Amino acid sequence: MRREATGTETGASADLRNAGGRNIIEIIRMTRAALRKSDRKVADIVLHDPQRILKATVGETATLAQVSQPTVLRFATAIGCKGFRDFKIRLAQSLALGTPATHSVLLGTDEPETVAEKIFDYTMTSLDWARSHLDKAAMLKAIDLLAKARTIEFFGFGASGIVARDAQQKFPLFGVPCGAQLDSHQQIMVASMMKEGDVAFVISNTGTTRSIMEIARIARENGAAVICLTGSDSPLASCCDVALIVETLENTNMYTPTISRIAALVVIDVLSTSVAMRRPVEDQARIHNMKRQLSDMRKDQPT
Repeated sequence: MRREATGTETGASADLRNAGGRNIIEIIRMTRAALRKSDRKVADIVLHDPQRILKATVGETATLAQVSQPTVLRFATAIGCKGFRDFKIRLAQSLALGTPATHSVLLGTDEPETVAEKIFDYTMTSLDWARSHLDKAAMLKAIDLLAKARTIEFFGFGASGIVARDAQQKFPLFGVPCGAQLDSHQQIMVASMMKEGDVAFVISNTGTTRSIMEIARIARENGAAVICLTGSDSPLASCCDVALIVETLENTNMYTPTISRIAALVVIDVLSTSVAMRRPVEDQARIHNMKRQLSDMRKDQPT
C-alpha cells in the first residue's frame, strides 16, 4: 500500500483539490497521470467509451479494463466519488452536458462525416463548459463600462485579433467610436492616447503575451478602464479592471478548431447585445433602420 509523508498529498489528491466545479470526465482526464497503474486502466476505459461504462456493472467494468473488481471500486474513490454508484451518477451528469471533449479527439483515419460529428460535439460541449464557468458578476461590470464608454479600443494578435475585428464591427452600431488595433506599434500609440472615459478591451487566450499586458498597463495608467478577455486566471487578469475568463476544454489535437476563438466570439455577442439593449429607443430604431437598408441591398431590384 502506497503511503505519503505526513503533510503531503498525492498528485491525484492535489488535482482533486484544484478541480473546482469540473465534471467527473474532466476530473478523470486531469488526475489520470497521478493514478495507480491499475486505476489508470479503468480511467482509460471510461474516457474511451463513457456511454458503455454508464450501463456497466462493477464486474463488467473490471472485465473491460482487465482489472479486479476491488480496483474499480478503488478507482471510484481515487477520483473523489463515494463509491461506484456515486461515480455512475456523476458520470451521467457529465454526459448530460454533452459528449466529452476527450471522446471527440480526431483521428487521421476519420471519414469526413465523423470529423463533422466530432467537431460539432467538441464545440458544443466546450461552449457549454465555458458558459457554466463564466463569472456573471464580471460580465455585468464589463457591460456597465462598455455602455458608458466614450470610445472603445479592442486589442489582440492572431486569433485574438480576429475577435477584436469582430467586436469592432458590432460596437460602433451603438453610437460609440471603436477601433481594433492589431499592429504592435499602433497598439502602443493608441493606448498612449487613451484617457478617462475610454475603455481598452484587451484579448489574449493565454493571458501571457507581454505586449498585450503592456498595452493594458499603458491604457490603465492613462486613466482608461481596461477589460480583458482571457482563457484563464492569467497574469493579464491582474493588469485589468475587469477580467472575463472564458475557460474552454483543453484539447491540443493538431486538427481541432480554435475553440477559444469561438467562445470569445460568443462572449462578444453577449456583450454587444447587452449594450444594445441599454441604448435609448431612438438608437435602437436607427439600428433597425440600418438592418432594413442592408436587407434591401440583398433583394433583387426591379429592372
